[in-house]
Order: sequence, then C-alpha cells, then structure tokens
Amino acid sequence: MLQEHAKIVQFISLAEEVTGRKKLQKMIFIAKKMRFPFKEKFELRMYGPYSEELTLRIEELCQMGFLQEACIDKGSYVQYKYHVSGEGTHFLEMAQPAPSELKGFIQQMSAKSSRFLELVSTLLFFDHLTKEEQIDKVHIVKHKLKFSTLEMDTAFDFIHQLELQVAK
Repeated sequence: MLQEHAKIVQFISLAEEVTGRKKLQKMIFIAKKMRFPFKEKFELRMYGPYSEELTLRIEELCQMGFLQEACIDKGSYVQYKYHVSGEGTHFLEMAQPAPSELKGFIQQMSAKSSRFLELVSTLLFFDHLTKEEQIDKVHIVKHKLKFSTLEMDTAFDFIHQLELQVAK
C-alpha cells in the first residue's frame, strides 16, 4: 500500500483543511522534526525547509483523487487549499491509524501563520546548532523577513511547547 501517501492524507484529514502549499510543507517538516513518522527529505530553500518528495506525493494524491486542491486567486498570487476527498476518506480506512497526539499538534500549527511556521521550521532546520547560532543563521538566510527578537522568542517557546507535547 501507499503508506507514505496515506500519512499525508491523514495529516490533511486531521487538519480538516490546509491553506497554502508553503504552510503544508512547513507543518509536515515540523511534525517530522518532532519525531512523527514522515519520510520525506527536506532541504533549505527560499521559504525555509522544502521537500520535492512531498510536492510530488501531494500531486499524485490529487491525481488519484484522494486530495482536492482548490486554487484561490489572491490578485498578485494564487493560494492553494487542500482537503481530503470522499475517495481519500475511503483510502484512509485501509491505512494504519495516525499517532493519537498528532491531531492536537496539527491544530496548534494550523492556528499559526505561514510566516511564523517558516521561522519555526527554519530554526528547526538548524536545530543541531546552539540557540544563538540558530538565530544568527535565520538572520542570514531570512534577512529580508527581518524577524524581531520577540518573534524569535515566541518561535522558541512554540518549539518548546511542541517538544513537551510530544514527550508526554
């Protein structure tokens, strides 16, 4: 079966809907860093961690009819919205159940902006460094976003909160 595909459908099902490709990428990266079983490989790109594998899986899931993608014209850009189709719900009946704590975890992330999740995911991309080195790296690779000290502190608090939730 398509286990890795099923995990993505489960994720979107638990979120009920995800608005934005960037946000979906960041949410799954953060979930992976919190030890949820996602296998996609990520690399650092312009908007933070990005997975070509995840993009391809989402495209395949849309083509198979398990996910529905809606395009919303925002004037200067197009925003994408994802939700699970009826076929996707049926597909999930054959999948292994998602970890019980994943739904609350997703809800916390869904409530955050894409900008904030971009900051959190970029900090987590550099989680092998000290806190000060992470902040320095973010200021280098995300200098145009001009993240404030307050935003950095809030992001580290959010990461700590997620870590505590996963440790339970």
